[in-house]
Amino acid sequence: MSKFTFEKTPIEGLFVITPTVFGDHRGYFMETYQKEEFASAGIDVDFVQDNESCSSRGVLRGMHFQKKNPQGKLVRVLEGEVFDVAVDLRPGSSTYGKWHGVTLSAENKKQFYVPEGFAHGFLVLSERATFVYKCTRFYCPNDEGGLAYDDPAVGIEWPITPDMELKLSDKDTKHPTLAEL
Repeated sequence: MSKFTFEKTPIEGLFVITPTVFGDHRGYFMETYQKEEFASAGIDVDFVQDNESCSSRGVLRGMHFQKKNPQGKLVRVLEGEVFDVAVDLRPGSSTYGKWHGVTLSAENKKQFYVPEGFAHGFLVLSERATFVYKCTRFYCPNDEGGLAYDDPAVGIEWPITPDMELKLSDKDTKHPTLAEL
């Protein structure tokens, strides 16, 4: 029996992954990654770095990518809820400039695999969220790239509510549009 359900998205290479959760009166147990199962689903990568961030409601982190050393990412939420987004930036891809988003939460335990060649970001929907992710390459500060989170040509439908104060880093307010990239 597989310990994961791998759901393909409309964009080739992006997967929403739901682990099998084993729970009883003591709590729960689940595997969050198993190389052989991921490889047989088409995610045959090696992870070299794990990262964690904690953010408050309304924080939007993104849309980030590495220019010459692209990172694949396996992302999930330990606490709270986020809307997670990937935008296809692979040259020649039939879905170039298209986006896909998924709600990840501590409750639904879903994961999102974002392969190399995508911009990635998320919006915190809960009062607080702890976000963790595995990367296929090491982070290179001099190789950072970004895409405007609000580029109308991409058209990401962020679930920003009227009562939500959007919080972005200075850097994330200055990223170019897809046409400018």
